[in-house]
Formats: sequence, structure tokens, C-alpha cells
Amino acid sequence: MTIPPLDTTQYDAILFASFGGPEGQDDVIPFLRNVTAGRGVPDERLEEVAGHYRALGGRSPITAQNRAMIAALRTELASREIDLPIYFGNRNWEPYTAEAVSALHADGHRRVLALLTSAYSSYSGCRQYREDFARRLDEADLLDEVTIDTSGSYFNHPGFLAPLVDGVRTALSDLERAGHDTDQVRVLFSTHSIPTAMNDASGPVTPGDQEQGDWYVRQHLAACRYVMDQLHDDLPVEPAWELVYQSRSGSPHTPWLEPDVNDVIERIAEDGSAEAVVVVPIGFVSDHVEVIWDLDTEAKETAEQKQLAFRRVATPGTDPRFIAALADIVAEHLDPSRERVAVTELGAVEDVCGHNCCQVDAGTAVPAERSVNTLVEIAAHLREREAAAVGVSS
Repeated sequence: MTIPPLDTTQYDAILFASFGGPEGQDDVIPFLRNVTAGRGVPDERLEEVAGHYRALGGRSPITAQNRAMIAALRTELASREIDLPIYFGNRNWEPYTAEAVSALHADGHRRVLALLTSAYSSYSGCRQYREDFARRLDEADLLDEVTIDTSGSYFNHPGFLAPLVDGVRTALSDLERAGHDTDQVRVLFSTHSIPTAMNDASGPVTPGDQEQGDWYVRQHLAACRYVMDQLHDDLPVEPAWELVYQSRSGSPHTPWLEPDVNDVIERIAEDGSAEAVVVVPIGFVSDHVEVIWDLDTEAKETAEQKQLAFRRVATPGTDPRFIAALADIVAEHLDPSRERVAVTELGAVEDVCGHNCCQVDAGTAVPAERSVNTLVEIAAHLREREAAAVGVSS
């Protein structure tokens, strides 16, 4: 299926869009209510996850990390003489997307490029952001005035992956100095688990084409292979590696992607296949709570209990190469003739969602004959869905 290119000649602002996080203990439960809105999750269950935030003082580092990335991106864009203001909006906490939309509209901006702090294709990592944009524009009666285009997934940009390559190389060297041969090290690439149904629907699915869909897992595996390929000439023996998952939530009856990182660490210890693990948070842009708690706390404790050496690679964050990659994405959208950078075998990802792309939300799927692409169409779909939900509950 051929996706028509976006008209990128009139962008006048950037929206840096992220997940959001609480700023204090009183914010934790309200924030988690926003994250799980519409799912009927009771506060008692939210408190289980709230403990991760409370252990860190109730404050997520994600907002400060995002502001640091925005400041670095402003400097990088200025060095390239790209003069676009950057607005910051979150799906689930202050500053909200609605605030950013209101501000950019008041400042006279009408054509906006959204950069997401999500490198991979999935409902939660892409389309849910677009739903958030559509909902906020609709609420403000701005659908006919403001256009927000989302940049494609950047899992395969060398500026995103290069810091991870260096991190793995450093971790392996450190372990070798500590007496652990490379063939006794297992590299675990960790990412956020999602429901298997969400993964199956990730990417466009064309009837009769069995090679589409499953983009979330396929993109991660391509990124993992690239990282290991870059290390090939530096190592006498390439360590075994695998893709693992973390941060599962939701009903225990719903199938999610596996295996869990802790289960894998326990398995490695039990079968004696390695004496050290290097955990690479390849699914994350910055070291926020899910990295600090699920990896630096829980996974590290599991490794220590099983007497395995443990190293955790840093996320890209404000690494100049990653910031330059974000600037590259902006430059590519300002100049449609510029070739897009993509280093894995999957190639560059289109900006415009294809037919049925990632259309899984709250356990439901958009009918196969529909293709919801524009924010106007998404807003109409959201209104239909919410009206149907009211009808069922009344």
C-alpha cells in the first residue's frame, strides 16, 4: 500500500509529546487514574504501581528529563538555523497536551510537527498520542484550524541506537575486567511489555499480507540485531542475547508479551548458561521510573539474589547523537527531498498510519473496512466510541 507523503512545507512549530509523570506524592494516584482511564481499575490496584513512584518520593524524573532534551534540541536546531518553537505536552500529567495546544494556537501556529518520546510503533506508542491530539483539538474546536502531524518511529535511527551500542560495549569491557569472559555474559534487551493483541495489530495490516502487523516486536528485534552487529568486530566471541519485557500491568487474564526480564534472569541462573547479564533498556528514551524501578531495582535485585553480575546500559537521554537524531527528523520533515536515515533492514517508517495500523484500544478494534488516518477522522471515531460506551452503560 502506498502512503501519500505529507505536505511538510508549512510547519511552524514542534510539539514535544510524552507520557507524563507525577511531581509529588499527592499526584501519584491521580496520575495513575489518568493512565488507566476507562479501564475500571480500582485505586487498590493502582496502589501496587504507586509504590514504585512513592519509593522515589512520588516524583517521576521523566518531566525533568524531557525538559533537558527539549533544551538540548533547541540548541541543536539553532545550530542548524532551524527556527521553530518547541511546545511540551503530556498525555497523562502536567503540562498536558491541551495546554500545549492552547498555547501554540494562541501564539499563531497552525501546522505542527509532533515528536514523540516513543521510538517504536504500537497503539500506546503512537496512535494513542494521535488520539490525544485529536481529542484536545476537538475539545478546543480547533480541528479545522490546527494540524498536528506525527513523525514516524525512529527506532532505526543511528543516533538513537549508537549510545546503546557504546553502552553495551562498555558494560562488556567492564565485566571482562571483573573476570567475566564474554561467552559467559547474556545481553538482555528490555522493553515495555504490551498486550499480545496490541502487538499483533501494530503496524498496517493489509488483508492477505501475512508479513504486516507485529511491528512492535519486529522493530525491537531489528534494533537489537543492529546493536549486536556493530559490536561484532570488537568482540572475540559474540555473547548470546534475547529480547525481554518488563513493566507488565493490567488484568492477569490478558496475554502480554513475554518473557519477563526477571524470569529470564532466574532461568539463566538455574541453567548456568551465563554468570553475568547486561540489561539494555532498548525500548526507552530516558531513565524514567520504569527503568529505575523495574531494572535498577527489581532486575538488579533478582540478579544479585541469583549471584549473577549485573550491568545496566543507559538510555539515550540527552546524548548529543540522539538529540542530533531528533533534529535530523525535524530537518527531514522540513525538506521532503531529504533522504530519511534508517539503518535496520526494516527501513524508514511512514509518518501516515496505513490501513488498520495499530487500531487496538481498550480491547476493541476498528472494523477492518475502515482506515482512520487523519486527526479529523480519529476525532470522529472517538466520539462514536464514547457514544457507544455511554449507550452500553445506560
